[in-house]
Formats: sequence, C-alpha cells, structure tokens
Amino acid sequence: MRKPNLSNVKQTKVLAPAKDLATLEAELAEQENSLELEDTVLRLSDYLSAVEMVIKQTFDHRVWVKAEIRNLSSKGGHYYFELAEKDDDGKVIASCRGNLWRFKAARVLAKFERATGMPLDRDLTVLLKVSAGFHAQYGFSLTIEDIDPSYTLGDLARQYAEMVDRLTGEGLLHLNQQLPTPFDIEHVLVIAPEKAAGLGDFQADADRLAITGACHFHYYNATFQGNHAPSEIRQAIVSAQQQFQDTYERLPDLLVIIRGGGAVGDLAYLNDYELAALVAEQPVPVWVGIGHERDKVILDEVAHTSFDTPSKVIAAIMAHLAQLITQTLQYQAQIKQAAQRQLNMAEQKTSRQLSQVQSQTIGQLTALQKDSDYAWRSIQQSAQRQVKQAVRLTSGLRAQTQSSAYQQLAIASTYSQDYQKTVMQGAQQHVIQAQRDSEHLRDIVLLHRPSRVLKQGYTMLTDAKDKQILTSSTQLYPEQTIHIVLKDGKAKAQIIDIKANNKMTESAETPIES
Repeated sequence: MRKPNLSNVKQTKVLAPAKDLATLEAELAEQENSLELEDTVLRLSDYLSAVEMVIKQTFDHRVWVKAEIRNLSSKGGHYYFELAEKDDDGKVIASCRGNLWRFKAARVLAKFERATGMPLDRDLTVLLKVSAGFHAQYGFSLTIEDIDPSYTLGDLARQYAEMVDRLTGEGLLHLNQQLPTPFDIEHVLVIAPEKAAGLGDFQADADRLAITGACHFHYYNATFQGNHAPSEIRQAIVSAQQQFQDTYERLPDLLVIIRGGGAVGDLAYLNDYELAALVAEQPVPVWVGIGHERDKVILDEVAHTSFDTPSKVIAAIMAHLAQLITQTLQYQAQIKQAAQRQLNMAEQKTSRQLSQVQSQTIGQLTALQKDSDYAWRSIQQSAQRQVKQAVRLTSGLRAQTQSSAYQQLAIASTYSQDYQKTVMQGAQQHVIQAQRDSEHLRDIVLLHRPSRVLKQGYTMLTDAKDKQILTSSTQLYPEQTIHIVLKDGKAKAQIIDIKANNKMTESAETPIES
C-alpha cells in the first residue's frame, strides 16, 4: 500500500469507529465509491476488523488439514496448538496457531484416545477439521472442530514401516539376533523405569536368584514415556555398558530392557530409530520385556529375544540357568560314565599286559639264569687261569724287584758316604769360623763391659730400684728418684727439670749414699 499523503490530511476523511461489522462494511463500501482507500487513514482496529471480515466471508467453511503438532498446552479446559508443516528435509514451511475450545475438547480427545490408544501429544501428525479465524487482538488461528484418529494411526503405522525398512536396509534389524545366546548368564544389565511395577515383579525373582550367587543384576533407570524417553534410555544403555566395562574389564552377558504394562500411546515413544539402532548394535544379546499384548514396538523387532512382560524375562533367565545346570549334570554323568568305561578298559588292558609281561619275564629270567650260570663258570675258569698266571708273574717280578732293590741300596750307600764326608767337612769349617766369630764378639763385649766403661770416667743412670738402665730423656719425669752409678759406688738423685734434644738436664742432687 502506498504511504498516505499527510499534507492533505485536512482534506482526507477519517472514518469514525464503526459500531458493528455491518456499519463498517457499509461505510467502506461508501468510501470505495467516493474516495480511494489508499488516501484513507484507518485505525489499526478498524483495519484488522476488516481483515477479520474478509477472512470470515472468504473461509466461511470447514476443511480437513494435515499438520504436525509442534507444541500443545491447555488452560481452563481449552487446548492451544502450535501447528506446522515440514518439507522432506524437515524444514518448517508453514505454521500457525490452533485452538480446541473446551466445549468440544473433551469429546474430540476422548474419541482420539479410544481409537488410537494414546493421548494427543506433540510430534504427532494429525488430520484436523478446522475453520479459519482472525481476531484483531490475537491474530490468525485455526479453530479445531474435530480430529480424525484413523489418519494418525495410519501415519504411525507408516512411520513404523519406514523405520523397519531403514533398519533392514542398514543391516540392523536382525543384527543383534545373530549373536549367540550366552552359555552362562552371570552379569545382567537391567534398564527400566524407576519404581515401576514391572521392575518390582522382575526384581522379586531376580533377588532370589542373586542370593544364590548364580547371577548378578545391575540396575539403571530411565523414563519410558514422553518425548525425552528415547534419549534417556539411550543414555542409560551407554552409561551402563561403560560403567560395567570400567569395573569388570569385560562385557556383560546380557542387556535387559523392561517396562510394565501401559497404554499403547505410552509405548509409541519407544518407536524411535536412534534407540532401535543402538539396541541393534549392542555387542551383547538384548532381551526386551515390555508389557503389551496387542502391538509390537520397534525394540521388539531389533532385540535378540522379545518377551511380553518383565516377569517372562526373568523366568527365561532362570530357565536358561536351570537348563545349564541340567546340562552340566548330564555332562557330568556322561563324563563319569565315559571315565568309568575308560577305567574298565584300561584295567582289562593292564591285566592282559601284566600277564604278558609276567610270562615274558619268567622266560627271560630262565634264560638269564642259564646265561648267568654259564657266565659264572666261565668267570671261575678264567679267574683260575689268571691266578696261576699271576703267581708265575709274581715270582719273576719279585726276583727282579729284589735285584733292583739291592742295586739301588748299593748306589744309595755310596752316595750317602760321599755326602756324609762333604757334610762333615762343611760342618767343621762352620765350627772353626763360629769359634773365630765368638772370640771376636767376646773381645768386643769385654771392651764394653760396664765396669771398664765406668773406669774410663762414664756414669750410668738407673731407676730407684736398679731394675732398669735409663738411656733416654723420655724415661725421665720431674721429681723422679734415680741412681747415678760410678766406678767406685753410686749416688741417689732427684729429677728437677727435663730438656730434650740432647741438651743437658739441670738437676739438684740429693746427698750421695755410699
């Protein structure tokens, strides 16, 4: 619309507020004949009222519209929708508000729940019978008259079929089913809603089994209904596997996903591709026990084994362990029988071999006895011959030995006499030299005898008891009593001071005792 020429406002006619739509319609028709609307300044309320009038006149009928519920809320019995349409890439290409008023809501929603088995909720694609409406204050919206539940059921079935086809095309639908059933079920991871009745039924039997030590159960909780259910279950599976591997450094034997009975609509939240793909790719068998009888959920399709209720899951685990025990007992009996047969056969074979060995041994002993007797006679004869020969050889050797000994004795006697003469001559020379040395030493000793030395004017110091001759200043100490020995007597003295380095020591003599 072209912007009004405000310089001609005085010439422009401003419409007064209309009392009702009929009056407004008449005045607008009059203005169309007399003026161009583009030169008319309208109040916002008048303009939006005109839009409301146009919409009512143009869309004054009801049509069926397909849309996705992006959000849903209720207040005072009224339900308020956010509707949208998406293209193949998931991009929103159209959206608007929708209203389901209280006087129709109870009937429409009850019919929908009876037919689908699920409550109306966000993310569902629905077929709505609507009429267009516009309000000057609240804007455009659709008034919902009815909802076709058969379309939603068909859309859910279509989505389920597409999910199955996608899983099949990616090789995931039967992937977990290809894993072998564990030989022994020792550790089981359990994913279930917290404090659910189905979990209680499961635990009642599981606890009795755990007390025996035959199986250990590790519980993890997640929400199983609502839009956040798939992501919470996926997170619980990942966390459970990671914690178990960190603790035990191995994979669990079994992963169990259980939920008690509930409405079909509650189970529809489990029809999630990402959740189904995660379950299919688990490295251990996944047993699913979701309480429903009529329809399957996608987890039933991808699981290794599917059960109707949680109680049947624990019953299957108990049956598997019971079968394992039965098989073990059977194997034990078979092994015992086989071992007994082997023992009997071995005993019989041993008896036969023993008889053969005994008979062979007796024959060999007889032959050995004969050989031994012959060998003994041969040894005796040979020994007698060798003894006679040894006697003859001994007589000859004895004569030779005596002759050789006499010769050696004669030689030794001659050598001994010569050596004796040599020793005697050497000894005599040593004796003469020793005498000469002794005389020389005697003369030296006599020259240095104390009496002769004293006569030459020398003195000799002894201790107070005359037991030790004092020859060094180290033997002296102050106030020590000593004797001075002279040629014709001795004197007693006392040490006053001591000086080393061969200097004379000053001393005070005491009276000399003759």
